[in-house]
Amino acid sequence: MTMNNSFEIIAIYESILTITGQMLKAAQNADWERLIELEQECRGLTKKLIINDENKILSSDLRQRKQEIIQQILADDAKIRILTQPWMAQLQNILSNPVYKRCLQA
Repeated sequence: MTMNNSFEIIAIYESILTITGQMLKAAQNADWERLIELEQECRGLTKKLIINDENKILSSDLRQRKQEIIQQILADDAKIRILTQPWMAQLQNILSNPVYKRCLQA
């Protein structure tokens, strides 16, 4: 694997970290539409990462950076989940309301 590929993989991880930071801000602001847009963008990068990162060997410095990024992503994700749980519960209540069920079935 060339160094460019190694740095490209780290760049993808860093992009995901940037997006999860933006997702956290969107969740803190209850900007659910923006959160969904960012989640879709993050999903696309994650797919790209899966394709490019499979069984790649990184230098110890890059491997350490990758681990730091992943830890930050997971920390942001945990905070996002805490913020979105009430919204998801509210959404579930709305969707389970018989009036809304009839509207959705129509």
